Amino acid sequence: MSNLYAALRAGFPADLDRCAIEALDAPGGPLRYSWHDLERGSAMIANLLLSLEIAPSADGVPPRVAVQVDKSVEALMLYLGVLRAGMVYLPLNNAYQAAEVEYFVGNAEPAVVVCAPRNFGWISRIAFNAGAEHVFTLGEERDGTLLQRAAAQPDVQEPVARSADDLAAILYTSGTTGRSKGAMLSHGNLLSNAQVLKDYWDWQSDDVLIHALPIFHVHGLFVASHGALLNGSPMLWLNKFDPRAVIAQLPRATVFMGVPTLYVRLLADPGLTREACSRMRLFISGSAPLLIETFKDWQERSGHTILERYGMSETAMLSSNPCKPQDGARRGGTVGKPLPGVGIRVVDDSGKPCAADEIGHIQVTGPNVFAGYWRMPEKTKEEFTADGWFKTGDVGRFESDGYLVIVGRSKDLIISGGYNVYPAEVESFINELPGVAESAVVGVPHPDFGEAVIAVVIPRPGATLDAAEIIARLKSGIAGFKVPKQVFISPELPRNAMGKVQKNLLRDQYRTLFA
Repeated sequence: MSNLYAALRAGFPADLDRCAIEALDAPGGPLRYSWHDLERGSAMIANLLLSLEIAPSADGVPPRVAVQVDKSVEALMLYLGVLRAGMVYLPLNNAYQAAEVEYFVGNAEPAVVVCAPRNFGWISRIAFNAGAEHVFTLGEERDGTLLQRAAAQPDVQEPVARSADDLAAILYTSGTTGRSKGAMLSHGNLLSNAQVLKDYWDWQSDDVLIHALPIFHVHGLFVASHGALLNGSPMLWLNKFDPRAVIAQLPRATVFMGVPTLYVRLLADPGLTREACSRMRLFISGSAPLLIETFKDWQERSGHTILERYGMSETAMLSSNPCKPQDGARRGGTVGKPLPGVGIRVVDDSGKPCAADEIGHIQVTGPNVFAGYWRMPEKTKEEFTADGWFKTGDVGRFESDGYLVIVGRSKDLIISGGYNVYPAEVESFINELPGVAESAVVGVPHPDFGEAVIAVVIPRPGATLDAAEIIARLKSGIAGFKVPKQVFISPELPRNAMGKVQKNLLRDQYRTLFA
């Protein structure tokens, strides 16, 4: 049986009464969860989901469970419960607004939707209108109808049999057209990646993970959580990232995973010292490029060298700087070498392999690479080569000794604070505002977020636009991390001879905006 939960459960320690998760900032004070608590809690949620007797889709796909809740240990139990029930987990960023949730729910057609109690009114309307059969609530104070209903269920459950190719999760990732695509990840995709990382990152029997990432995307939900669960390692759990709280826990921990923004904020705290980091074994960074200045500053302050890696929603992790000294040095400005079992190649526009240090398109293959996009067969076909390699849309080069350097993103992606922002999606919202003729959204360097979103907006003839009003309107319609930090009103956009907007000129023009 290849049910992912069953494989993770095999990594739990023999003594299930040991602490699995210490929720440090839980409402009301710290809470301790044993491995037995995780086993029982996820079993009860799985039994609740199975008691609903939801039939698979007409195409045989198991029921989808869409989840937009605040981070909590119970939310992690919900994810594990969905896996145990053999259903498909669909995590949604809790910053998404109504228009975004409406699209995701309408596209994925989940049978079950779980939301924060405060959002039940508007999310339940969207869910039921889209054909969902059940809507539950789950609050960060361990409240809501999901836990109330699950409490009446048995606390023992045998994970539903699944094959490696069966769908485990759908992660939505936007595209240059502005329409989000659901990346379909199987039990085998996620398990193979977790097992490779367990070995490559040299997880130890006494490792303790500080978990300060969100759990609605690959980094926090799969890489961090799977790593600790598969290794039977306890987690020091923070529902919200706080630099001082993380630094206070460093003497108790050995592993920390973060996005570059978190490292920048930790460096800004005087409490980050070599002494505070003396017990730590490994600091990992991903989800966005790590500036070489941050890499060097961290070495200087902590005495540790950050391990930077590279992955995507469609593939989980693809490459990593070495963890063990015998595998080589961790090199700033690179994302290391392909992980064992993963193929990475860099090709030119014709598909011919590039020589060392020659920049080209990054393509990948391996057991971690997804099968395709949810109900988008043509888009899936378009994104794979004839010989089955996935076109990442990233541009990079291999150094002569095999280290991979990412130099850009051909799909125009902006990564702000570790979150993906796709310009076309934001532009579509701006262009619908009264008085707007056109807009261009770009990312520019930002000392805290890595990149900041800005927009240049062109008014219709005779219209008067106000930048602050545009930002306010966007805040009520899209997730906060997508809202431009600044909006500039301009009479025109720079274009080439073919009429295409030259975003590179806009990026250059505003490059020092946040310097």
